[in-house]
Amino acid sequence: MSTPLTSTARPKSASPQSLSGLVPFLRPYRARIALALLFLFLAAAAMLAFPLALGRLIDAGLLPQDRGAQLMALREHFALLFAVALAMGVFSAVRFYLMSWLGERVTADVRNAVYRHVLQQSPEFFETTQTGEVLSRLTTDTTLVQTVVGSSFSMGLRSAVTGLGALAMLVWTNPLIMLQVLAVLLLVVLPSVWFGRRVRRLSRASQDRVADSSAIAAEVLNAIPVVQSFTAEGREAARFDTATEQAFATAKRRVRARSLLMGFIIVATSGALLWGLYQGTQAVIAGRISAGHLGQTVFYIIMLASTFAVLGEVYGELLRAAGATERLMELLDSRSPIASPAQPVRAPLAQAGTAIEFEAITFHYPSRPAQAALRDFTLRVAPGETVALVGPSGAGKTTVFQLLLRYYDPSAGTIRLDGVPLPQFALHELRARMAIVPQEPVIFSSSALENIRYGRPDASDEEVQAAARAAFADDFIRALPEGYATFLGERGVRLSGGQRQRIAIARAMLKNPPLLFLDEATSALDAESERMVQAALETAMRGRTTLVIAHRLATVQQADRIVVIDQGRLVEQGTHEQLVAANGLYARLAALQFKS
Repeated sequence: MSTPLTSTARPKSASPQSLSGLVPFLRPYRARIALALLFLFLAAAAMLAFPLALGRLIDAGLLPQDRGAQLMALREHFALLFAVALAMGVFSAVRFYLMSWLGERVTADVRNAVYRHVLQQSPEFFETTQTGEVLSRLTTDTTLVQTVVGSSFSMGLRSAVTGLGALAMLVWTNPLIMLQVLAVLLLVVLPSVWFGRRVRRLSRASQDRVADSSAIAAEVLNAIPVVQSFTAEGREAARFDTATEQAFATAKRRVRARSLLMGFIIVATSGALLWGLYQGTQAVIAGRISAGHLGQTVFYIIMLASTFAVLGEVYGELLRAAGATERLMELLDSRSPIASPAQPVRAPLAQAGTAIEFEAITFHYPSRPAQAALRDFTLRVAPGETVALVGPSGAGKTTVFQLLLRYYDPSAGTIRLDGVPLPQFALHELRARMAIVPQEPVIFSSSALENIRYGRPDASDEEVQAAARAAFADDFIRALPEGYATFLGERGVRLSGGQRQRIAIARAMLKNPPLLFLDEATSALDAESERMVQAALETAMRGRTTLVIAHRLATVQQADRIVVIDQGRLVEQGTHEQLVAANGLYARLAALQFKS
């Protein structure tokens, strides 16, 4: 069973250890990481050398001496300072480029991996996970990962190296004073840890609230015609406002906690280091150290103070990125209950249709475990046979298609194609044997040509156009502004319902599988178009097994067999004439429709 990714199912906090989930994505770039770390250490070393060069300038270049010698000494020391600054700039630029490249590359890899993984999930996953939730993880969370990998981690590591180097120099040159400072700094750690935990919890909660508002937006924008037809724009805007305000309130608490954490660290460390600086000035006055030594110490103290400030900021970013990484890893760890077997069968495609066998099938949708969608359902379809599935709404007709496509596995019983149980097929090979024309056709944001070619990506333009002619779609496509190259808009908004249906029929015909599913395939067509498409479908059904779902019984009277399903059970089957004579459920449905 896949795990639902709802806000209530998520852990309430993440720790920096959660970032370890990025290790597999970083591993392929070990050489580049090593090179970036090399330049990071070189840049830190150059930065630590700067105060030393400054101390030599003060002590040697500004001492009373011959004017000419003094000018030469100053030039030498300034040249040394410039060389150190040049090295620091070059090393930092290379380090920045390498780490930024790494952040962008890893983010792209994570985003691709998450998207590829989501595409492989069964419909059960999408019963419990909102599309907006997934989109939030693909955008907001991966952006946080990019920030930490490409910037924050590098900045934090550089500051840590520089701070440790500065601390080592200070302890080496002023051991007694710095030991006192270190004792004070240790007192900063305990409250910082407590603040950090609170920031971590609030960071995760903030990301959850942003995901909630994204889910609302995705749902409403995908149903904008319905929203506007019910004049619900104000209600939906208010609902989104509520979600964003909740996200803002959570973010405000997170920002306040991070601000307190950062302010506390800056004040505490600055106070401790100012104590050390005060002790240094006393040492100069007493003659124990030189002025250059003091200047050098001041720079190292500033480095150390800025290190704590930067690390406080970086730690907050790491906590946010840890929460984002944990959410992404949850998504990547979700496992679909539907998967290809380790050793799938290699059954050849049948030339004259596919034999189908349902044997004592019982099935419950995961979201409705108490209600059986199919119950003790047994059906056999011969190769090349056209079978119509009819019955009241909710009887289980569409479930038959979904089980054949192996979107789900039955709770009990076995389904076979040409004698082979479905779980023994590789999913790709199984679904390659089938094509479906759904009741609500899906049109992608692409051209008419590419929408039809979706059925067989390697098809030539001529084959695509032939499929369109067979589906009676060629004429209206050529009448579009750019013909087959016309962009159809999101979800095909530039087409009528009947035109979208004919595009879907052409797509299925181009795929040319041995098994064809028609789910109310002519429901959106006018009478004239329906006659044309029905003729095309009759041609397409020749030589292949076809299952047809229809509520309009007039469209299935010519089927080889009509199967009547009611409340998940097969209650009748036969030809139209046989079922009418039996005076059962089909006869009652037919009487209602034909009488009206």
